[in-house]
Amino acid sequence: MFNEFKNFIARGNVIDLAVGMIVGASFTTIVKSLVGDIIMPVIGIFTDGIDFSNMYINLSGGEYETLKQAQEAGAATINYGLFVNALVHFLIIALVIFFLVKGINAVKDKAQDPADTTVKTPQDILLLKEIRDLLAKQSQ
Repeated sequence: MFNEFKNFIARGNVIDLAVGMIVGASFTTIVKSLVGDIIMPVIGIFTDGIDFSNMYINLSGGEYETLKQAQEAGAATINYGLFVNALVHFLIIALVIFFLVKGINAVKDKAQDPADTTVKTPQDILLLKEIRDLLAKQSQ
């Protein structure tokens, strides 16, 4: 069982997956900063300075100025502002992945261009096919 596990880990796909996970985690940190520090403040300007990360519905009936205060008091809250931030994060990541896959597919398509890989049928083969077709037509 140990050898089987060792062989599994030694495969290139597992190592590629590990590298992808590490890069993905770093990318998530960058996107979080992009959304929280750049995009949401700009959106806040157009929404009269509303801080989405602090928007919530208090279900417990108490009055709290911020989401942090409500959470520290143990109040039940629906944090729809954090959901909006998470949605923006998702859309940015999905957009980047879309363009990445689109770029990779364009490179693959260029590498597999049918005009470059088409083999011209030799003339003698074409003549033999014509003879075959004529013989088949005459025998009918």
